[in-house]
Amino acid sequence: MPALAAPVTVGVDTHLDVHVAAVVDQTGRLLSTKEFAASTRGYVALVTWAERFGTVKRIGVEGTGTYGAGLTRFARAYGLPVVEVNRPDRSLRRRRGKSDPIDAQAAARATLAGVAATAPKTREGQVEMIRVLRVARRGAMKARVAAAHQLYGVLYSAPEELRQPLLGLKTKALVGVCAAMRPGPLTSPPAATKASLRTLARRWQQLQSELTQLDTQLQQLVTSIAPTLVALPGVGIDTAGQLLVTAGDNPHRLRSEAAFAHLCGTAPIPASSGRTHRHRLNRGGDRQANHALWRIALVRMRCHAPTRAYVERRTKQGLSKLDIMRCLKRYIARQVYHHLTSQTPSAAAACPK
Repeated sequence: MPALAAPVTVGVDTHLDVHVAAVVDQTGRLLSTKEFAASTRGYVALVTWAERFGTVKRIGVEGTGTYGAGLTRFARAYGLPVVEVNRPDRSLRRRRGKSDPIDAQAAARATLAGVAATAPKTREGQVEMIRVLRVARRGAMKARVAAAHQLYGVLYSAPEELRQPLLGLKTKALVGVCAAMRPGPLTSPPAATKASLRTLARRWQQLQSELTQLDTQLQQLVTSIAPTLVALPGVGIDTAGQLLVTAGDNPHRLRSEAAFAHLCGTAPIPASSGRTHRHRLNRGGDRQANHALWRIALVRMRCHAPTRAYVERRTKQGLSKLDIMRCLKRYIARQVYHHLTSQTPSAAAACPK
């Protein structure tokens, strides 16, 4: 085979301003490394440079959802197969050290060996719209909680004549009263306290308005994308949105429902040795997706009759509540996967057998 036609594999260590690429041949031998700008012109130069060594079989990119998102979109549009590469193993870093060329070589060899074989999310559809809206919503929620805590903190240390009438009010009522305060000239501590309470209360109201708007937008998107998912028992707009974001715009990149369960951290991991045969809890995966499955299971355990019957039966068999919750989360992951990957998913049972 001529040298220029030989297949090669590319690994890229991505950063905000520059990307470092490494090219290896089919035996894992390093051919070259080079640094490129993180821009469209840099992406063109990277691909052109890599093709000088042969036919690019695959390109492994670190951080396909952050710094490598632009390169991933460009490579896909160019027609190159792209795989997502996790960060190098820490034990390998301790032995070989840490640098951008070393990380790029590790990405290339992981792609060549098949260790990195997951297709990245496309981030070009409605699920990406949900993801970015959820980022804004999460920030607004944290800021609203912080504003409420600050409001109560200022109130608790306020002068007695100002503090006493407000102590028994709930948060929303307290915000309404404080937002309507008129501190007047700042000539005394009570006036400054009123000004602070009014500022924090109006900040809370502004954040609440943002949350209401974002919730409306998210509800429209989630119900239009996955109406059957939202119709499942215990699944709401927030949990459905998180599960959609975890799967991505191309959920078929996940090989099976077991792969989706591993992605959500609900699949048990073998921990057997010798005569000991057991499984341990999976503490990896997307923890936000794991939390969404936990919330769905919790709602079903409280309000869903078939699930409550299942919990009662498994309790009589000697399982603890934690073990039952793990079983339910694993079943819900299986159920959700079929609704994510099928336009007309078949009706699933309401609880595990």
